[in-house]
Formats: sequence, C-alpha cells, structure tokens
Amino acid sequence: MLHKVSHPRSKTGAETKFLRYHPALVALHWISAMLILVALATGTFWLKTTPNSSPDKIAQLAAHMALGIAILVLTVGRVAVRNITPLPERANAGHVLLDRLAVATHYGLYAAIILMAVSGIVTAAVADLPAVVFGGSSASLPESFSNLPPRIAHGLLAQALIALVLLHTLGALYHLLFRKDQLWRRMWFEQRSTSHYRIHDRRRQVSRTKAEGDLR
Repeated sequence: MLHKVSHPRSKTGAETKFLRYHPALVALHWISAMLILVALATGTFWLKTTPNSSPDKIAQLAAHMALGIAILVLTVGRVAVRNITPLPERANAGHVLLDRLAVATHYGLYAAIILMAVSGIVTAAVADLPAVVFGGSSASLPESFSNLPPRIAHGLLAQALIALVLLHTLGALYHLLFRKDQLWRRMWFEQRSTSHYRIHDRRRQVSRTKAEGDLR
C-alpha cells in the first residue's frame, strides 16, 4: 500500500507517495533490534547465572548497563524521527483485528523498551551500581538483586519484551509468507517515494482532459 502525504517542508502543494520509512529510522530500527537481542541474551544467560560474588560480575554489569543506556537513547531517537519524517501508510494485515494487534504490538514494544530501561536505571541507583561499576568504588555488590522491587519489574518487563518481539517477528513472517506483500522492504534502505507531482498541475491536467472530452 502507498501513502500519499504532503511533505512537511513543502510550500508549493507538492505531494509524495511514501513507500518506506526514512533511512535514519531504518538504521535506528536495526541497530536497536540487534542491541535489544544482545541485552536480552546477556541478561538471561549471562548476568542471571553469574553470582554477585564472582569477579566477572562487574564487567558483565558494565556491559549490560551500557547496552541499556544505548537502547534507551536509540529508542528516544526513533520516536523523535517518527514524528518529524513522513511515514508510509499503515500495513494492512487483511483483518481489522490483526491490524489492531499490529498497532498494539508496536506501541507495546516502545513502552516495554523504555520502561525496561527505566527500571534498570532505578535498580542501578538503588543498589548504588554506578559507583561500584563505573566509579571505581571498593564497595561490594549486594548479595542479590532479586529482592529489589525495580529488579523484579525489570525481569517481568524482559519477559513481556521477549513476547512482543516474538509477536512482531510472527507478524513480519505472516506478511512475508502468507500475504506476500513485501512489507519488510518498508524497513530497508531503498527508494522511499514515488510519483512526485504538484496538485495544481494535476488539476490542470484533469481539467484539460475533461475539456477535450467535451469537445469530442
């Protein structure tokens, strides 16, 4: 599907059909996706299995915290770019319920990512991790983070994020394998738009065609 919108900077009434997302949004999407997968994997299979008494835990926490901050910054950037660049028309899944589910999944992903990053920051603040991990403090880590409310929320949000990522992936596969509408190309680096024209030129063309028809 194509979405015909007026370019926000246009002052001449020019219209454009946008086929794909802005390249900056595409780049932010794929970089964020890779970092999110790494963060989920390290949190689930690395941090969770390493006791706080291990000498390796500080380096693991530093990497995980840096990933979380980077993901938060990229997500805020994605929201900003979405709001200042023209977007293609919303995808059509062939059923109104599927369309609503897709919208809910996208908003849910943004919310889960931001809330997860915030809960991680609060956990770090409560446990005084910045001083220990980055500040060179000689203080030892708490025996466990599992009893901290923000850490509990962080874990629940991680599970919700994993479910949303799987749902998003299933939706992409549905469009690829069943609808075969090449929806994935909207989130790639190709020509963004087509059919540039001016409104008054098109109206003139329609008027001319109508006049020629009347003469006949």
